[in-house]
Amino acid sequence: MTVTSPDLSSRSGADRLRDITELLSSMRFAIALLTVICIASVVGTVVKQHEPLNNYVNQFGPFWADIFDKLHLYAVYSAWWFLLILAFLVISTSLCIARNTPKILVDLKAYKENIREQSFKAFPHRAESDLAESPEAAAHRMGQALIGAGWKVRLQARETPHGEGWMVAAKTGAANKLGYLAAHGAIVLVCIGGLLDGDLFVRAQMWFNGKEAYLGGGMIADVPAKHRLSPSNPTFRGNLLVTEGTSSGTAILAQPQGVILQDLPFSVELKKFIVEYYDTGMPKLFASDIVIHDHETGEKKDARVEVNHPAQHRGINIYQSSFDDGGSRVRLKALPINAPTRPFEVTGTIGTSTVLTDGDDRMTLEFTGLRVINVENFSGQGEAGIDVRKVDLREAIESRLGSGHKTVSERTLRNVGPSISYKLRDAAGQAVEYHNYMLPIELDGSRVYLLGMREMPSEPFRYLRVPVDEQDGLGGFVRLRAALADPAMRADAVRRYAAGAVEDGRPELIEALALSATRALNLFAGAEPAPIPPGAPAGLPPAKGGLPAVSSFLETNVPEAERERASTVLVRILNGTLFELMQLSRERAGLPVQALDDPMQQRMALMVMALSDSFFYPAPMAFELVDFDHVQASVFQVARAPGQNVVYLGCVLLIAGVFAMLYVRERRVWVWLRPQGAGAHATMALSTNRKTLDADKEFGLLKTQLLKGQA
Repeated sequence: MTVTSPDLSSRSGADRLRDITELLSSMRFAIALLTVICIASVVGTVVKQHEPLNNYVNQFGPFWADIFDKLHLYAVYSAWWFLLILAFLVISTSLCIARNTPKILVDLKAYKENIREQSFKAFPHRAESDLAESPEAAAHRMGQALIGAGWKVRLQARETPHGEGWMVAAKTGAANKLGYLAAHGAIVLVCIGGLLDGDLFVRAQMWFNGKEAYLGGGMIADVPAKHRLSPSNPTFRGNLLVTEGTSSGTAILAQPQGVILQDLPFSVELKKFIVEYYDTGMPKLFASDIVIHDHETGEKKDARVEVNHPAQHRGINIYQSSFDDGGSRVRLKALPINAPTRPFEVTGTIGTSTVLTDGDDRMTLEFTGLRVINVENFSGQGEAGIDVRKVDLREAIESRLGSGHKTVSERTLRNVGPSISYKLRDAAGQAVEYHNYMLPIELDGSRVYLLGMREMPSEPFRYLRVPVDEQDGLGGFVRLRAALADPAMRADAVRRYAAGAVEDGRPELIEALALSATRALNLFAGAEPAPIPPGAPAGLPPAKGGLPAVSSFLETNVPEAERERASTVLVRILNGTLFELMQLSRERAGLPVQALDDPMQQRMALMVMALSDSFFYPAPMAFELVDFDHVQASVFQVARAPGQNVVYLGCVLLIAGVFAMLYVRERRVWVWLRPQGAGAHATMALSTNRKTLDADKEFGLLKTQLLKGQA
């Protein structure tokens, strides 16, 4: 016996084409594509799109950031594989529609009146009855009743051995199958609209028209033509930043490798940017008063652009996207923190930089941001930097509804005034970001200046709290910090403290106290190296100064059983010496001596903490915002979206199709009327595409109406 297998190589090209078509138009293939698209959409929602590569390196690390970059996860919706999946989904759904539409159209026209009497036994809804009417009369009566109920009816006469019989065939709910076509057609339209409004045309021009992404900087007008797209580009979506009093006609389209410039057929002039706030500090209105200058006709058109209220010109929509600084002028005052420098002032423009030199030392000051309104949370829970635009629906509902015992607390939002952000970059290119508030803020009952810093963009700001002086300024802290770095002033402060703390006639106690005070003050000032305490991790550097240096000294030289008492005495000596040092700094500045009352003691406690924390401040100086000239800029999103109407049509079809498939039931009813003596014997059956209680109820009603209740 010989067994042969089919020769696959002998299959014709038509067979292979049919198999490929069968696969592409199958339900499992479309569901697989939709699953991949859903997963990609989740990734595109979780991972911020079109961010600088450094942000992703800081977030994911260099290894995974490089892998995600190769997978184009930072621009999912414009990735070649995402567009390819959309294209295959369009092909798959279109083939599915093409395969099933002829069958559906034929089925819509068919009444299936040729069904045999034996087939009635297969229907779950069936009934029989003897009628006194003739088959023809009964058929016409039933047909009229069904037509009156909204059914489409066809009557058929048949010859039987007992005479002429009649078949009544009726149908309704044909919109159910039309809903199938509408829903599948909607998927095709939405995908086509997405392809039209995506980066497909921009990518095509980069592939076939010699366009390249621009990686450099400089003036927009100097960018070569190969990095620009024509105003006749059929579809694009980009950002347009316009400063108050200026105009711009070139949008920026972000690309994974850089940017592409899109020339517009008009320019947008920003007359005024308007932002209004609620009492809580939450913005309630973003609006831009603009003038559109048409390049071809010279027409000028005034318009206002608000959120959800775009302007339109030449088929291009202008949306209010956000706002930014438009190059505000700021004046900063440098205050010495960790270097014996004199205060000086520097001016600059947000977005620019300037070079600071001190001998061989060279640093670059980058002006990165100015915020004239900062709304912070003062509810007493330790939160700071609250984003007032964040919507916390659960908290909002729980704060107003439910039991009298609330599980959440109300936020106390208050505007604390302007702040300045800047970076200090050293000669090696390493930068530290700083964020300083212009005005003092009341925290825990004391007014302090907040000087923030962070070394990585992914980190939160850490703030140095500097208490104000009697003039509500930073002068007292600056004078005391400079005095702490002066050995002569430290020695004078020690002598004053020792002489004032010991009764007259006890020189030996004065000398002993002076030695202890000198050791404590030198350790605190960083003039004497702090020992590394026993048990410290290997490689741990010694404390630079402040209270950590004093603590290291105690852990190294004082037995554990006596440390608490010794630390209390040493801190009291340190506080007294620092108070005398502050009095000396005031005398040299020509200011009156202050009494050591309760408010002064509280201020000195904060001053000691600020001096101790200043040793961890990474810059030799801090910049205080003195004055500014605020310039607003509006960020518009300009889009030519020919696929928008296609997507809208697809959404309408999708809604109509889903409702038709879910809420419209296709039903067919047949009644075979066979001659029986002077009357007729009726056999009735009902078919529906979904078995529901409504079908049972409807069949009972039809049986009563058509068969006159006779079973």
